[in-house]
Amino acid sequence: MKRILFFIFMIGVVTTGYSQIEFNKTFKVIPPVAIPPKAEKKPVPEKPSNKDPFAVVPKPNAKNPETPMEDPTYSNGKKPEPISMIEHNDFDDPGEALKEKLSKSLDRSLVNEGLKLDSRMLVKIDVNFGDLRTTSEYFVIKCRDFGQIDGDLIKASLNNQAVKERIQLQSNYQVFRIYFKEGINTFELEALNRGSLGGNTAEFQIYDDKGKFVRSDFWENWDTGVKGKFIIVKE
Repeated sequence: MKRILFFIFMIGVVTTGYSQIEFNKTFKVIPPVAIPPKAEKKPVPEKPSNKDPFAVVPKPNAKNPETPMEDPTYSNGKKPEPISMIEHNDFDDPGEALKEKLSKSLDRSLVNEGLKLDSRMLVKIDVNFGDLRTTSEYFVIKCRDFGQIDGDLIKASLNNQAVKERIQLQSNYQVFRIYFKEGINTFELEALNRGSLGGNTAEFQIYDDKGKFVRSDFWENWDTGVKGKFIIVKE
């Protein structure tokens, strides 16, 4: 009986060992598959825009916001011109504009050559030559142009009445008299123009009725309309 049990036990052991050998031969372990890491997505650079950053964006259409608003229609079918603050005259003569431009160019050339004074240096306000007291019945006035002879004209007035309406100054003295009343008198010499080479220039001398020298003075670069005033007090 023991032999029979031992025999059965041995058969079981041999069977089990053979089964393990066959299982080890047929079974293969599958290694795990390596999963590659996910590649990082690089940002795609944006293409430069050709749009003007200062361009005016049209207003959207009220009915369809994605559609730009069209230009409004006008009664005359034309879009109005942009407003300009510069005045233009449709009747300007091109010849006159060219003439004015050439005249300004000539003026600048004369100033640069010293043949004409800059108009910005002109005297534009009246000049007070002061008071003169006398017992004389009249004064003798002598006037001349002490600069270039360029057509300077003056006017002489006493108490708002013209004594000499128009005197063209020359290199030599031109002489005239003024008779004044008792008390206060106003004597004025006025520049009627500017000479062709600059402002009005003049020199004057004053003598009494005895030929006695009273006063002398001059002016330079007066603009048209500038006056020189004296107050004459007859005692």
